Amino acid sequence: MDFSRMLEKYRQDHQHPVNKLTHAIGIPLIIISLPWFFFNWKTALILFVLGWAFQFVGHWFEGKKPSFFSNPTFLIVGPVYFLRKLFNKHK
Repeated sequence: MDFSRMLEKYRQDHQHPVNKLTHAIGIPLIIISLPWFFFNWKTALILFVLGWAFQFVGHWFEGKKPSFFSNPTFLIVGPVYFLRKLFNKHK
């Protein structure tokens, strides 16, 4: 599956408004937590776990498993999708 199709599948798997909101919070928390491990691992771990908790709550509302369960590449697709939306580059 090419990357543009993966972005489209990701979009389709994230339609519920609550899921969109929880991902808008969770993805940045996870992204911020990664470099933060170099400075304060306890804070980073809290941010990382909290970010994932937001993601899974969103998927509960969506009624679908996270996309990365079917393909781990979606662990990269999610942040790319989020950043594209943030900077208004939908495709």
